[in-house]
Amino acid sequence: MASKSIDHAFTGQELTSAATDPTYAGALSFMRRRFTKSLEGVDSVVWGIPFDAATSNRPGARFGAQAIRRASAIFDNDPQYPFQRDLFEAMAVIDYGDCRLDYGNHWETPATIENEASHILGSANFLLTLGGDHFITWPLLKAHVAKHGPLALVHFDAHQDTWSDDGKRIDHGSFVVRAVRDGLIDPSRSIQIGIRTHAPEDCGIRILYGHEVEDMRASEIASLVTEHVSGAPTYLTFDIDCLDPAFAPGTGTPVAGGPSSAKMLSVLQNLHKLDIRGADVVEVAPAYDHADITAIAGATVAMYMLGLRAEKLARTP
Repeated sequence: MASKSIDHAFTGQELTSAATDPTYAGALSFMRRRFTKSLEGVDSVVWGIPFDAATSNRPGARFGAQAIRRASAIFDNDPQYPFQRDLFEAMAVIDYGDCRLDYGNHWETPATIENEASHILGSANFLLTLGGDHFITWPLLKAHVAKHGPLALVHFDAHQDTWSDDGKRIDHGSFVVRAVRDGLIDPSRSIQIGIRTHAPEDCGIRILYGHEVEDMRASEIASLVTEHVSGAPTYLTFDIDCLDPAFAPGTGTPVAGGPSSAKMLSVLQNLHKLDIRGADVVEVAPAYDHADITAIAGATVAMYMLGLRAEKLARTP
């Protein structure tokens, strides 16, 4: 355990050291990781994208990364459940801060996100992004595909996000159809979990609808996802509205009839066989939250994503 300190995000000496800040105090990076733009010696990067100009209903996800960081203070750097390990003992992780976007020039946003993500991925092996609305996943996919090649998409959401798109729209409801059209993802190995709306097309992607998720055990869902992806390099995206509004009220387009946070976290835990190359958590909108319910759920999803990464590194000789 690291020596007692405060503001570990600035005072921590080692990238792999645990923090000792009280949960109620200290600089609020994600899980107290060092705030830095230096990528030297880093395996994994947490990065925020405060963008919500693509929302079709309630805005506010631009504050999502801040809320998730605040909520992550609850993780006090004991071994993290259910991974039974200090995630940072052998995994160097930093908080890279936020992407700087010009709120008056939205047409520049996709290239800005893609370019900065590409810069991060030039040094880091794994990028976990905190949104922001779901539009950000499209430029993130472009950056990841430039490094890894086409990817399978494992997509937790209440919406398919396959609405018609002319290639110029800034829309959080069409990133999937654009990614398929641009050859960024392999639809035959991609899957969407928790869908509770209808869109014009499925793009050849396997869909697990909300009622199917309700009738299946978490282990069954995870096995189906793993079998469908079939070993392909994978990008994992989690729209917090995948969860029922009872567990995630703070989001822009909530849809009733969804799964619990406990069930979806169990699914995530069982995705350890996937070859996950990048991930994001999006659509947390704290203005509509209550008692940080949604922010805590989003922070926990993000922690599980890092937990899966830590498990992968532990298995690698």
